[in-house]
Amino acid sequence: MFFLSIVLAGLTVGILLIIASALYYTIIGSLLEVLSDTIGVVPTVIIAGIFLLFFYFFLLTRKSTRYIAEITEALGQIAEGNLEITIPIRSNDELGFLAENINHMAAKLKRSIEDERNAERTKNELITSVSHDLRTPLTSIMGYLELITNDRYDDEIRMRYYADIAYQKSKSLKKMIDDLFELTTLNYGKIELNRETIDLGQLLEQLAEEFVPMLDQSNMEYRLFLPDYKVVLDADAHMLVRVFENLISNAIRYGRQGRYVDISMERIKNSCVVGIANYGNPIPESELPYIFDKFYRMEQSRSSETGGTGLGLAIAKNIVELHDGQIRAHTQADKTVFEVTLQID
Repeated sequence: MFFLSIVLAGLTVGILLIIASALYYTIIGSLLEVLSDTIGVVPTVIIAGIFLLFFYFFLLTRKSTRYIAEITEALGQIAEGNLEITIPIRSNDELGFLAENINHMAAKLKRSIEDERNAERTKNELITSVSHDLRTPLTSIMGYLELITNDRYDDEIRMRYYADIAYQKSKSLKKMIDDLFELTTLNYGKIELNRETIDLGQLLEQLAEEFVPMLDQSNMEYRLFLPDYKVVLDADAHMLVRVFENLISNAIRYGRQGRYVDISMERIKNSCVVGIANYGNPIPESELPYIFDKFYRMEQSRSSETGGTGLGLAIAKNIVELHDGQIRAHTQADKTVFEVTLQID
């Protein structure tokens, strides 16, 4: 802009000299003649050029100066913690690029602060949930052991009954600690997948057979809906078994009102969708967004019989995402379906 101002000033001085020579007998011509006679022609041209230089420079930079002031004010507000502000992009030059970068910086800083707050809130919620869920079985164990220690039982059968309850509670406590450790490991990415080529349909058939005793106890049976073709993918078989075991056991646990657990598989383009469905009471729509959260359990499942640790679905979600897949749940009038989508190379 400074170079452009010099050019414009020079052109203007030349034009004025031409006008002055043409209008010699006018007021402008007379003033230029007096000024030239007083200080000389060259100084007169220089003075006029300098004046016009600053005049044009001011005109050309006035818009940019205002824009710089606007950017400076926005930066002051950002420094004070107002990350909602957005600087309008008024040009395609360096100032516009600067404003765009400042907007990106403010948005990124805002996301970082929100992520940090969410992480802190999640940590506090996790500590509260862990404390509650560990304290409950531990208090029960201590209570029954206290009865045994203080000989507060009628006979040996009653003592063994108390000891068995304490043992079962300790097993639940161990499972909860193991699940918590596994979930923490998955969250921090310390698990390396041992990928191998697996036949997904065959894997599901084997798993279904392993659940026959548990199904029989609940007066249920499984139904397989597998395609005629093979679905082969590279995945960690042990990890996927962990996912499908959790989904099938949940289907049995919460679907006892129904008779069947349906296991289906379907290939859609470059992905495979595995569905596990039960015909028990459907999950309320309001609770579906939260069922994969850590320690989330529906109120009707908080009994010792069906409560679990509240970590199984969170672990399943982490494992599926490690495989670059997705897991979701949806309900219909008569059933609940969990779907796992995995990519096929």
